[in-house]
Amino acid sequence: MISPQQIQTTMARYVELVDAGDIDAIVALYAEDAVVEDPVGKPAIVGIAAIERFYREGLGKTDASASLTGPVRATLNGCGAMPFRVDLNWGGKLCSIQVIDVMEFDAAGKIRSMKAYWSDVNLELRGEA
Repeated sequence: MISPQQIQTTMARYVELVDAGDIDAIVALYAEDAVVEDPVGKPAIVGIAAIERFYREGLGKTDASASLTGPVRATLNGCGAMPFRVDLNWGGKLCSIQVIDVMEFDAAGKIRSMKAYWSDVNLELRGEA
């Protein structure tokens, strides 16, 4: 079982990789059969190939930066949650999105489930790009 400290490290690393735009490294954090809901309420993205496509078509086409806005919380049974902010150019508009990600990990320390909690109410427009 993955330790709470490993969860904290991996989740903080995820935000660093989003900030760096390193899609290959982000995808490498996921298990082959992982499931992503981003945002929660949209159809699930299932499997590593679909998850890679999701990041390349989303994050890969924006000039995004990301930063933690609070500590990563971790459980003793392979789950974690964290608040963070993503700043990006979305269709010519500069915006910030306040997000909470909840992740479940497998015994090997790979992300098996990621749920991103955010919607339009968590989006702040900051002007034109």
